[in-house]
Formats: sequence, C-alpha cells, structure tokens
Amino acid sequence: MTRPVKHSLTLNGHRTSVTLEPEFWDAFCAIAASGNLSLNGLAARIDAGRNLDTGLATAIRLHVLRHYRDAATA
Repeated sequence: MTRPVKHSLTLNGHRTSVTLEPEFWDAFCAIAASGNLSLNGLAARIDAGRNLDTGLATAIRLHVLRHYRDAATA
C-alpha cells in the first residue's frame, strides 16, 4: 500500500495543498491532460462543484472515481 503525498495547488490565486495517494494523483493528472486542463484548472472546477462538507482531496478522489466508472459503463 502506498502512502498519501502532499501536493500544492493554486485555486483562485490562493495556494492550497491536497494529500492524495499516488494512484489518485496520477489519475487526476491524466484526467486533466485528457481534457486539456491544467491541474489547477481541474482542481478549481472540482472545488467549485463540491459540497462544503467535503474536503478537496475527497472531492478529487470522487471525481477520479466517477470519471473512470463512467468510462467503464460507456
């Protein structure tokens, strides 16, 4: 099992960090690249759509899960 790693992002001009397992970070990066988005741009989209009770790292994990689940059922 791999340990989560802290990664820095900039959302709306403010630095923040998320701690994600390498597998989720790699998938997040791949999703951003496939959509021609920067990591910050994709994170900002996810951040804008998340419930305030949900942390950003959790919202990113859920986005990754939905992305690949939707691709598998398409």
